[in-house]
Order: sequence, then structure tokens, then C-alpha cells
Amino acid sequence: MRERIVEPGRVYRQISYGPHLDVFVLDERSYRGPNGPNLETAYGPASYFLGPDQIAWLKRGLLNSRATWKVIASDMPLSLVVSDTPKGGSEAIAQGDGPVRGREFEIADILRFIKMAPISNTVWLTADVHYAAAHYYDPNKAQFQDFEPFWEFVSGPLHAGTFGPNALDNTFGPEVRFVKAPGKDNQNLPPSAGMQFFGHVKIDGASGQMTVTLRDRADVALWSTTLDPKQA
Repeated sequence: MRERIVEPGRVYRQISYGPHLDVFVLDERSYRGPNGPNLETAYGPASYFLGPDQIAWLKRGLLNSRATWKVIASDMPLSLVVSDTPKGGSEAIAQGDGPVRGREFEIADILRFIKMAPISNTVWLTADVHYAAAHYYDPNKAQFQDFEPFWEFVSGPLHAGTFGPNALDNTFGPEVRFVKAPGKDNQNLPPSAGMQFFGHVKIDGASGQMTVTLRDRADVALWSTTLDPKQA
């Protein structure tokens, strides 16, 4: 049954591609609280990023999905620290190593829900930072451990300055499996430098295997991994 959207101009939505893929496109701009230190020790309006209504929608969609893969498309990365330079504080979710704080409460809630439901085969595709990376999340290496392991694939930009790599927050235990970035002494490279990146996802119709490839502007495959779906 197709969801009836009653909020004018709503951005977050679900897109289905056959029996193997549901994509949950998030909106991390419209419902967030003001950028700040992002250090709240309890969840409330100051730490909103998705907001309660969007989180409830995502949980319903994940729970009702019958697709092999549930891809969560997030316009901000989960564990890369993105500073709000002019104002100070945090632009994204992560704010530095340590326990769950600030906007991380929402991510912890979603990850715990996925584990408890349980919901299999979730993958996060994220952006905003201007380089390419693949992160594997292991609860055994995390400060917050109430979740199942998962992958996050980061890619960008299509045509902008290239920066990075950003500092990595250990709250959810990310491990860098691949990164291509200009490095601290070589920031804001122009598109002519060739460090423009995009990701490609392919799902085999017979096996359900998902292959994720990170590529550069010349369509060169920089790194790739194939994920086997778990049986629900």
C-alpha cells in the first residue's frame, strides 16, 4: 500500500526497485535543531537531526519492507566529524569520540531498532564530505554497542572542491576499509585535479548479492566489495 503524503513539500521518501531493493531517502536539513556543540546528554529538540516524525516513518518503512536490501540514503555521514566552521560546533551527526551524545541519540535509536526488530541487510549510503570512503561498523569496537554490524559507503562530490579526510568518531565503531582524499596539506582541489567521486550499486537478480563500487570521474573503479544477503 502506497503511503499518502500529507506534508506539503516533504522530501523524505521511500523508493522501491523490484523485489531486491527499497531505498529510504532521508531529509537531514528540514527538521534538525540549530548547529551547536552537539554534546547533549539526553534526547530533546536541541539534538534533533531527523526529528521524531521522520524517525517513526523510517522505522515503519524498514519494518514493513520485504525487499532483500534496505538502503538508507543519508545526506550527511554517520561518524565523520563535519565542523560548522563559521559558528563553531557540529554540522553533522558526529562530534568526536565518546559515548552517545547530541544528534547521535537518533542514530543509536535507529540502529538499536534495526537489531531488535530484527531487520536484515541494511546499508547506509552517505555524502556531504568531498571525498570517497567505505566504513565498516563493528559493535565490538564501538562505545555504543547495541546494533548489528553494517556498512556505510561515502561518495562525493560530483563537481566541487575536494577536501578530507575528516576525523572519525568512534561512538559507533567505524573502521575505514577504503579512503581516497587529498590529505591535510592538499585541500580544496579543483575538479580539474580529477578527485571527483561517485558510487555504483549493482544487485544480482538471481543471488541478491550487492556489489558496491567507488569510482572516480574517469569511471575508474577505485574499490569494490560484494555483500551476501542474510536470510531473514
